[in-house]
Amino acid sequence: MLLVRGLLLALCFCTGRCVYTIRLKSFSLGGFSSSALQLQLGASQRNQTASGSGLSLASDPSGSVNFLDMVNNLRGDSGRGYYMEMVIGTPGQTLNILVDTGSSNFAVAAASHPYVTTYFNRALSSTYQTSGQAVAVRYTQGNWEGELGTDLISIPQGPNGTITINIAAILTSDGFFLPGIKWQGILGLAYPLLARPDPSVEPFFNSLVQQTGIPDVFSLQMCGAGVSVSATSEPAGGSLIMGGIEPTLYQGSVWYTPVLQEWYYQVEVLKLEVGDQNLNLDCREYNMDKAIVDSGTTLLRLPAKVFDAVVEAISQMSLMQDFSSGFFAGTKLACWVKGDSPWRFFPKISIYLRATNTSQAFRLTALPQLYIQPVTDVDGTLNCYRFGISSSTNGLVIGATVMEGFYVIFDRAHRRVGFAVSTCAESNGVLMAEIAGPFPADSGCIGSFPLQEPLLWVIAYALMGLCALVLLILLILLLVPCRRRQRDEEITDQSSLVRHRIK
Repeated sequence: MLLVRGLLLALCFCTGRCVYTIRLKSFSLGGFSSSALQLQLGASQRNQTASGSGLSLASDPSGSVNFLDMVNNLRGDSGRGYYMEMVIGTPGQTLNILVDTGSSNFAVAAASHPYVTTYFNRALSSTYQTSGQAVAVRYTQGNWEGELGTDLISIPQGPNGTITINIAAILTSDGFFLPGIKWQGILGLAYPLLARPDPSVEPFFNSLVQQTGIPDVFSLQMCGAGVSVSATSEPAGGSLIMGGIEPTLYQGSVWYTPVLQEWYYQVEVLKLEVGDQNLNLDCREYNMDKAIVDSGTTLLRLPAKVFDAVVEAISQMSLMQDFSSGFFAGTKLACWVKGDSPWRFFPKISIYLRATNTSQAFRLTALPQLYIQPVTDVDGTLNCYRFGISSSTNGLVIGATVMEGFYVIFDRAHRRVGFAVSTCAESNGVLMAEIAGPFPADSGCIGSFPLQEPLLWVIAYALMGLCALVLLILLILLLVPCRRRQRDEEITDQSSLVRHRIK
């Protein structure tokens, strides 16, 4: 048992006459890794036919895609990530690969590690080719280093056929592979600008689209909402649909928001509400320094000012006085007696996104079942929960906490991300997520875009090239002897000064 016992907290709250008593205990998280894993850890637009929107629905006419075969091809949960089985090399080696829309490298363990049950043995694959180029990637939590190469891969529950892709062989890592994980690599599904060591390394999905001809779109359903990590040895399921959307995985309408820039899946957040209360912050606060949709991030991560406002609003609305600040800080679990549910004590949280009709917005609503997350039990008598929202220093991240309530469509062909209520976001017949619109949208939430890291690379390389050119010119001037001047040539003070400076 990793939880530290002790520190008992009984909380009461009053609604008029103090009707309810909350039987609550608080435990320090300590080293409980699964509760802290963070990698990196218009009007309504209904789905259209492939000819109308570029999206396939139930199958692809070329025969390379059957979306029903991809249903339930994921396993995992928000705390430890969602992963998919892939076969790499010749003969094939089967590994579980984490699905991450917040990075762009396909990387697999290529050496033994205490937390990895198996790894890709490059020496056993006759089709593996190394480039000899080193590569390193740093995430919000953890990092790894290795070498680039190429090999063949196939996906048992994915598009038919075998493709050649860039593979980063992970040789050393720190904080990337963690105890309890069941995956041995990561599948970065973002754009080439995030690829390491530079954007010339073609990401997996770009290669898949180019070599198989499937539409440039994929969609995600993650079904771990409301499922305790320790409640079952079998992880929750989910689906990664490559090449289109599968109508059986969502209900209601699909709403789309534009992708502002093609690096992360960067979107524009217009406002947040806790309950029905608008936080009334400048909307630029929500997009500082970016707002992205990232399946590889566990929690809903908010800029510090936004996070503080959300916690304050929840504290006022949750009907629980003197609730432990450690719960909101992510250092403590809150535990209720079995049979007691905490969800009725917390408000819903809504995120407003700009629609493709930029004068309109739509609203994603996460019920408490999404962000008050069951983690473990104690002695079979208590159910313990964590707070599924955290503070961020590098922007707002719509992570798995929110994504588990929705079927999310990454329509790269049309530079947009779509949301619809997921068919698996349901607990005891009650939906955990809602979507609504249209609402009027203000302008001006994105001022000027921050300099992205790839752009900084370009600037750095340009400055280095300029410096090298200047040094080369100076070196030539030093080595080439000056032509002897005729006696009648005038040597001005200025020319002598310049010559002496060069020397």
